[in-house]
Amino acid sequence: MATKTLIGPSIKTALPGPNAARVLAGDEKYISPSYTRSYPLVAKSGRGLTVTDVDGNEFFDFSAGIAVTSTGHCHPEVVAAIQKQAAELIHMSGTDFYYQSMVTFAERLSKIAPMPGPHKIYYGNSGAEAIECALKLVRYHTKRQNIIAFYGAFHGRTMGALSLTASKPQQRRRFAPLVPGVTHVPYPNLYRDCKNPDDAESYALSCARFIEEKLFKTTLPPEEVAAIFVEPIQGEGGYLVAPTIFMQELRRICDRHGILLVADEVQSGAGRTGKWWAVQHTGVEPDIVCIAKGIASGMPLGITMSRAEIMDWIPGSHASTFGGNPVCLAAALATLDVIEHERLLENSTEVGNYMLKRLADWPAKHKLVGDVRGRGLMIGVEIVIDKKTKAAATKERDRILELAFERGVLLLGCGPSTVRIAPPLIVTREQADVAMDVLEESIAIVAKSA
Repeated sequence: MATKTLIGPSIKTALPGPNAARVLAGDEKYISPSYTRSYPLVAKSGRGLTVTDVDGNEFFDFSAGIAVTSTGHCHPEVVAAIQKQAAELIHMSGTDFYYQSMVTFAERLSKIAPMPGPHKIYYGNSGAEAIECALKLVRYHTKRQNIIAFYGAFHGRTMGALSLTASKPQQRRRFAPLVPGVTHVPYPNLYRDCKNPDDAESYALSCARFIEEKLFKTTLPPEEVAAIFVEPIQGEGGYLVAPTIFMQELRRICDRHGILLVADEVQSGAGRTGKWWAVQHTGVEPDIVCIAKGIASGMPLGITMSRAEIMDWIPGSHASTFGGNPVCLAAALATLDVIEHERLLENSTEVGNYMLKRLADWPAKHKLVGDVRGRGLMIGVEIVIDKKTKAAATKERDRILELAFERGVLLLGCGPSTVRIAPPLIVTREQADVAMDVLEESIAIVAKSA
């Protein structure tokens, strides 16, 4: 019996290649310098897990376009749905008119919601817009003005979402004044801040109880707090998994004081962690969930879903010209079909657990690896200079990403010095092995030169 050949990365030119170099020159001339590029990938096409650049180099995409292409690049069913819808109706604006797919998709989404129904759903174009909607909605519904968010959080770059964000100073630098009424509190980082693993539960509880025991007794009246915004797994903050006890305590605090709990599932949702929503791993039911990225497998769609009684605003309170675009909703419906029919939730769990098991001994094996954490296909590998001080190795992490790129694997960073692993949900064990081999080799090279 012939051995099956694994199709993997194929690098044919120096990087960047000649065609890519021309694009980079044009980009420098015309494009905003605010974008954060990690290495010079100039994409031309994508199929499944593979991205091909303008010079014919083929890469394994373990970033999924920042956790967006959940069903892989250009999944045939998603492409067919987009093409069919584009030939029928591209735009009419759900703000002023009606169309069937807005209701059809809302019905489908309601069935997999992380909280009991009935539900109401608002359509926007991005994760930031989903957060903006939630920010306005919680203030409207509760008639309260204050919001609690967390250090390390990333909720978006528009002014309201940015006001909730507390991930990197550069994201907020020179944009003040931001939206007032936001207070940030500690998010549990078990690796960096919990000194003794045996104290993990009490440490996580202390982070949540800081709100009630300190904040509410000193500077912030609880009856003036509209909502707590939380990522069940911090994305940009470093792929930090919120302990179950922490999420449960937040729910208790919200229930006690009439505060709404908003789960930002923009990066962690749509099946990435092996469940539809990362918050479901904790058993906690949010009042509002914000959705984007992987829900339409590449098409721009942001969603704010709440318990029906919360979305009680009247016409004119909030709207979006392009939100819930027919083509984007067609892609989203196809995405749900693919995830369900191809059992991608199960695959996320299976391959994610396989990767976490293989990565488990890396902190002991590699001097630059301080921690490995995650759920499903949302995995972080923290790179540190010194394991005792846990000092972040940002430059070393960035060099690891560059070396992986040169070897045909696309990865991104998050937090001060974490490598994020977030492939499409279709990834196989064999493909995961290829990527982990490349990542391990890159780490070893950087460790040798450090």
